Amino acid sequence: MPDYGKPLTFGAFITPSLSDPQAPVRLARHAEDVGFDLVTFQDHPYQPGFHDTWTLLSYVAAETSTVRLAGNVMNLPLNNPVRLARQIASLDLLSGGRIELGLGAGIFWDAIEAMGAPRLSAGESVTGLGEAIDIIRDTWDTSSRARFVHQGTIHRVNGAKRGPAPAHQPKIWVGALKPRMLRLIGRQADGWLPSLSYLSSLQELAVGQAIIDRAAADADRNPADIDRLLNIHGTLNAGSGGDTGGTVFHGSADSWARDVANIAREFGVSTFIYASDSEADLERFAHEVAPKARDYLAQARAAGDGVRVRAVAPGRRGGHFRASGPKPDADLSDAISYDALPARLRDIALTPRDAGYDDVRSTYMAKGHPGLVVMARDVEDVQAAVSFAHEHAHVPLSVRSGGHGLAGQSTNTGGILVDVSSLASVKVRDRASRLVRAQTGALWGDVADRLGPLGWAMTSGNIGDVGVGGLATGGGLGYLARAHGMTVDHIRSARIVTADGQWVHATPETHPDLLWAIRGAGSSFGIVTDIDFQALDVDKVVFAQFMLSVSDPAAFIEHWSALMDAAPRELTTFIFLDRTPTVGVVAQIFAMWANDDSDTAIIYLERLLNLGDPLQQQAHLMPYSQVMAPTHQRHTGQQTIHVRNGYLTSTSASSAAAVAAMLTHDGVMRVELRSVGGAINDLPSNATAFAHRSASVHVTTWFYPGDIAEHDNTWATWEHHRTGMYAGYSSDTRIERLSDAYPGDTLTRLTALKHQWDPDHLFRSGLAIPPTAHQ
Repeated sequence: MPDYGKPLTFGAFITPSLSDPQAPVRLARHAEDVGFDLVTFQDHPYQPGFHDTWTLLSYVAAETSTVRLAGNVMNLPLNNPVRLARQIASLDLLSGGRIELGLGAGIFWDAIEAMGAPRLSAGESVTGLGEAIDIIRDTWDTSSRARFVHQGTIHRVNGAKRGPAPAHQPKIWVGALKPRMLRLIGRQADGWLPSLSYLSSLQELAVGQAIIDRAAADADRNPADIDRLLNIHGTLNAGSGGDTGGTVFHGSADSWARDVANIAREFGVSTFIYASDSEADLERFAHEVAPKARDYLAQARAAGDGVRVRAVAPGRRGGHFRASGPKPDADLSDAISYDALPARLRDIALTPRDAGYDDVRSTYMAKGHPGLVVMARDVEDVQAAVSFAHEHAHVPLSVRSGGHGLAGQSTNTGGILVDVSSLASVKVRDRASRLVRAQTGALWGDVADRLGPLGWAMTSGNIGDVGVGGLATGGGLGYLARAHGMTVDHIRSARIVTADGQWVHATPETHPDLLWAIRGAGSSFGIVTDIDFQALDVDKVVFAQFMLSVSDPAAFIEHWSALMDAAPRELTTFIFLDRTPTVGVVAQIFAMWANDDSDTAIIYLERLLNLGDPLQQQAHLMPYSQVMAPTHQRHTGQQTIHVRNGYLTSTSASSAAAVAAMLTHDGVMRVELRSVGGAINDLPSNATAFAHRSASVHVTTWFYPGDIAEHDNTWATWEHHRTGMYAGYSSDTRIERLSDAYPGDTLTRLTALKHQWDPDHLFRSGLAIPPTAHQ
C-alpha cells in the first residue's frame, strides 16, 4: 500500500473504567504531559462498569489544554445524530477546537436493543451510518440559516435548525472492517479507525486501504485526504532488548518504533493509538517509541524505499526483509564438507559467509546458525539435499516450510537446513470432489487465497503465515476444528522424500501405513513436498474478537467450557488469559462460527460476551480467506517464549482452578485455551498418527524464558487433571514427552514404521519418533 506522506501522530487509548473513577482522567492528563497528540476512550453505553464516554470526554476536556480528544468509537445506534453533532460542536467550542468524532455502527444488538434502540441488520447499519454522517455535517453547516431536512431510511430530520458550528471541522473517523463500511469511508468519512487486535493480519490493512482508495477515487476524492489510524497494543519492554515475541508490538521501544515506521510506510497508517492504562508505559511510548518511529520513517522516505528491503537469498518467497551483505570472515562448520556439495545445489545454498544468509537462518522461535541453508527450488533439489545430509548424518538436519513451529526445530546450529518455501504452489486437481494439491512451502494464507474465490476453505491453524508442511504433518488445530476436525483428517495423499532419497507417493492404496504416519508425525519420516487434501465447502464465516475483564479466572474457565460443551460444533473458540497491572486478568476471545448463519452465531457469541465485563468487542461476517490472510513475515527468532500443552477430557471446578492457578506463577506469561471436541472426536484414536480424539479443552501455558525446572514445577501443579499433548504446539521436545504426544499403540506402530523408513534416524529434529523402542 502507498505511504500517503502524512506526518506521524500518536494517541492513547484509555479504558474508561469506574473501578477508580479518577484514574482515566489522571491517565489522560499524563498522556498530555508526556506529549501524546490524542486521547481516546471506548464507548460501551451498555457497560455499567465504564464511565459514560461523553461525560468522561467533557470532564477530561476541562482537565486538559492541548491534547485532542475522541470517542473510540461512539456507538451510533444509542446516539441521535443531530444531538451528537451538537454535543461535539459544543465541546469543541469549549475546548478550543480539540474534539474529533470516532463513530461506529454498533454490533451487539441484544445489548443495544435492551437500552431501547431498534435492532438493525448489517445492511441497515451501513445505511444508517452514511445517513448519520450527512446529518452531522448538515448540523454543523451554518452557512445557511435555512432549516434542513433529511428523509433517510434509518434517520430522519424534519426541519431542524442548524448549528452550532464547531470551533474547527472535527474529523469523522469510522471504526469498521467489512467492505461495505470501507467503501462508505472512502465516499464520506474523514478516516479509518480499526484495531490491530481485530485484524487477522497486517495484510487486512492493505486490503482495507485498497477498498477505501477505490471508493474515494470513484467519489472524486483524494485518497490521501482520508486519515488512516490504528489502535495498537502489546508488550513494551524497558531497555533495549528483551523482545517477548509476536508479529508486531512485542519487545523493546526500538522494535516498536520500527514496527510503527514499517506499518506507516507499507500500509499507509499515520496515526497510532496506543492502548495502555499504565503511566509508565504511556511515558515510555511517548518518549522512546514515538521519536524513534518518526526518525525511522523520515529515513525511509528520504531513501525513497521502504524501511525494509527484499532479501537477496535465492528462491526465497516474496516478503519484506533486510538485505544482508556477504561476510567473508564468518565461521563455517567444520563438520560440513562444503566442497562435496552437489553441483545443482551450489547456486541455491547459503553459508554464513553469503549475502542473504541472515535472512534465512532463523525461525519464529529460534535464532539459528546453521552451517548450510539449501533454498530448494523443486523436488530434485530436496532429494539432492537429503542425500547430502545423509552423508553428513553426524550434523543436525532441519526442514523449514513456514518456520513457525513452536519448538524452533526448523533451524539449528552448525548443521544443514533445507528450506522448501519456494515449493509453494496450490492447485485444484478435481473441482467436483474439491481435491486440492498444496506444496508444503506454501502458507495457509496462500491456500485460503486460492480456495476463497471457489467458496472453499481448509481447516488449518489460526495464523495465515504458518507453513503448510509443518502444520499438516503435525495435526492442524484451528478456527474450524470443532466443525471440521484437524487438518490431517482431510489429507488424502502425500508425497515425501524419504531418508534414502526416494520420492514416495503415500496413498490409501500405496504405502497406507506411511500415509497414516504422515498424518500427525510426518516430520519424523522425511520431507513432505506436497499434500492432496479435500477442501471444505466453507465460504463466509462469522469471526469475533472480544476482550473481557475476568474477576474469577477459574469460574470463567469452568463456565466457558460448559458453554462450549453445549454449543453447536459450528462454534470454535480459543482464548488468551493474561494478567494486566490495571484490569487484572483479561480474556482475549477469538471465536469462529463456521458458516454464514450470523443470526444463530450472534446468540452464542453474546453468551461468550456475558462471561466477563467487555472491554473490546467486534464480530464480522467475512470470507474465511480474509481471516487467514498471510503476512509473509521475516523470522528472526523474535518469539522467545516456551510453551507446553495438554488436554482436559472434561472441565470440573477443580481442574479449572488448577489451570487458572498457573496465572499466579511469575514465570507464566499467559494461559491459552482452545475448544476441541466436535468433529475432532468423530474419528477413532487410531485413524491417524494424531491420536487425541476424546478431549474437550486444549490448554497451553506460555512461559517466559527461564529455568526449565521452574517450568516443570509449574506444569506439575495440574498434572493429575491433564492427559496427552499436541506435539505440534509444544516447545518441550524431551524424549520422555513421546508417550504424551503419541500414546500407547500409536507410538508402537510409529516406531516400527520409523525403523522401516528411517532406520538411521536421519530425521531426528524435535520430538522425533525413534527407530527403536524408547525405554
